[in-house]
Amino acid sequence: MSSIQKSPPLRQRVDYTYKFNAKTGRHGWLRLTPAYSIKLVEELIIGREKARRVLDPFCGTGTTALSAANHGHEAATIDVNPFLVWLARAKTAHYSANDINRTQNACAAVVDLVRQEAVAPAPTPPIYNIERWWGQKALVFLRLLYSAIAEVAAENIPERTLLMIGFCRCLIKLSNAAFNHQSISFKENSQLTFELEADMAEVFAEEVRFILGGASENPPGTCVVALGDSRQPAAVIEGPFDLVITSPPYANRISYIRELRPYMYWLGFLGDGRDAGELDWMAIGGTWGIATSRLMDWKRPAGHFESAQLARILDRISHADNKNGTILANYVAKYFDDMWRHFQGLPLVLSRGAEVHYIVGNSAFYGQLVPTEHFYAEMLTALGFAKVACKAIRKRNSKKELIEFDVIGKWGSD
Repeated sequence: MSSIQKSPPLRQRVDYTYKFNAKTGRHGWLRLTPAYSIKLVEELIIGREKARRVLDPFCGTGTTALSAANHGHEAATIDVNPFLVWLARAKTAHYSANDINRTQNACAAVVDLVRQEAVAPAPTPPIYNIERWWGQKALVFLRLLYSAIAEVAAENIPERTLLMIGFCRCLIKLSNAAFNHQSISFKENSQLTFELEADMAEVFAEEVRFILGGASENPPGTCVVALGDSRQPAAVIEGPFDLVITSPPYANRISYIRELRPYMYWLGFLGDGRDAGELDWMAIGGTWGIATSRLMDWKRPAGHFESAQLARILDRISHADNKNGTILANYVAKYFDDMWRHFQGLPLVLSRGAEVHYIVGNSAFYGQLVPTEHFYAEMLTALGFAKVACKAIRKRNSKKELIEFDVIGKWGSD
């Protein structure tokens, strides 16, 4: 039976969120609002030297994998999103002094090409209402910059990867989007700051300098970043692992695809809105475009997660709103069924005595609290994990009932 460990008073702990990573070497290369902080991960890694192999089955931006490698561990991580796999591989790679020097030279060549307009601008990516994202001058600059990087740096070599991360940073730096919370908003006329005052090519050069500072600090450990489905971890990574530290998507209808669209469209990971919806449908907790519309007709599969408490919650959600209640109830049910499949496959890649930490928040729909941490603990207990507990670690926002937990368990005996 699981235990709930709460140590009031809880604080919001901004240092446990993505904001802590912003200027922390490679961890700060690209931000993702739902990401957890390196500080939280390291509190779970430090002191566990015997945990030689560390697994994060929900890669995100690669925070766990990079932190584990920085502490000399063998790390492995999985994600269904090819852009996040690309980013995590870039963040955990080893870069030589020659790689750094070549990237510096390539950056200078790119800046020259852009300033001279000596390359043809790349096609505008098919982002809906793209003018909301970038002003005209910024958009022309980004198209020139993309072409210049392609001209100077060949495919699949370190300097192209590092320059493209700089390009991604510029996408956000020069955009009208406000990424300081999970719902993207757009600033009015903010592009004027850059259009009238800034040398955009120098902005890019500054971003590359920041990236190279992190690239010069190679992690002593190793990391495997696998493209695959976390519901079947054994199909894409080879165990056994001694420690799992991860933060799965939450059951809150916040789509990673929504936030990652600018990167993914520009870099060619998405071609249109249907691609985005298909990828979100594959992801746990995804709900973008067709991923939402398919929920109306979705039926729970055989062997789904059985819980009397969850059944009551689903019934309340489905009857709370005539228009969206069924969709949201199906969304919540599918989320926990997908996580049940993940937990069922997890022991196949664990060593005896492996410790697991799942950082996850609860959620609410139509005023109905969904205690995600409780259901995680219920799943782990049903599968034979021992010492299962839910430790409250921080408030998530001003709503006192929304809390982030560390769901803990141990597989088998030591």
